[in-house]
Amino acid sequence: MSPTNHTAAALPRGLVIRSQSGFYTVHTPEGEEVTCRLRGRLKRGPRRGDIVAVGDWVRFRRLPDGTGLIEAIAPRARQLSRMAPTPRGEYEQIIIANPDQAVFVFACASPAPRLRMLDRFLVISEKQEIPALIVANKVDLVGLAEAQKMFGHYETIGYPVVYTSAATGAGIDALRQRLQGKVSVFAGPSGVGKSSLLNAIQPGLGLAVRAVSKRSGKGRHTTVVRQMFPLAGGGWVADTPGLKALSLWDITPEELDGYFPEFRDLVAQCQFSDCTHIHEPGCAIRQAVAEGRIHPERYASYVRLRLGEEGYERGEW
Repeated sequence: MSPTNHTAAALPRGLVIRSQSGFYTVHTPEGEEVTCRLRGRLKRGPRRGDIVAVGDWVRFRRLPDGTGLIEAIAPRARQLSRMAPTPRGEYEQIIIANPDQAVFVFACASPAPRLRMLDRFLVISEKQEIPALIVANKVDLVGLAEAQKMFGHYETIGYPVVYTSAATGAGIDALRQRLQGKVSVFAGPSGVGKSSLLNAIQPGLGLAVRAVSKRSGKGRHTTVVRQMFPLAGGGWVADTPGLKALSLWDITPEELDGYFPEFRDLVAQCQFSDCTHIHEPGCAIRQAVAEGRIHPERYASYVRLRLGEEGYERGEW
């Protein structure tokens, strides 16, 4: 932990499950929830990112009024973050600390799956070293066989895919098992049935997540709230409505191919060491696409990300 004094290790330990306006709700192993503030000395000096975030493990000191004072923050194993411009330069906002997995929810129909957005999410999870789980929801609208045609190539790459229907209950048990005992971050475009899916996993969960998401919207006077919700079988779920606005701020074009798992073993076989995989002769990636070893839609996503098309920046694809 980042110590403020030598006694920090003896203080109560807890998980930050809510953040709002400088106040943090800390959940202890005993199940107690304590409202805490950050100790002043932790705020000293220049800051380029959030000191405490939802998902952090902290040590806190209890105060006479029942609240607490955060004295130390444990090092993060990983984090989902984004850069925000400020008058003093870029500032790293931690969306969630220490997630065990990112759960990307997309519908098979109504709305049609936006696989370009899914590919961008997967690049972000690869970059930030967060294991990804894909959920193909509303499978009842198209049938399992058609759903597997849409999402099956992600399984061949190595991403797990769970096919679900909040309407029929298909796949709900399998998804629930994937969430147990883990901190899971949910993300996906609007209208894919995420709230209904969460309600099917645990009654009332989707409604609770939606309520916080509305308070954390883009309204002029909206107070940003970040929160994780407990699962009955163990584990936590966090919703990230802002994830679709994430840009690849810390990824250079030259390293992008490293975040497409199906590209990695082929890059060294390209004729040119600085191959962009777009127009050069002797490109092993393009040859693999032509031979059907790389899915053409995945390659198209790579090209659009590499070229930085304006539609990507607006989140339209």
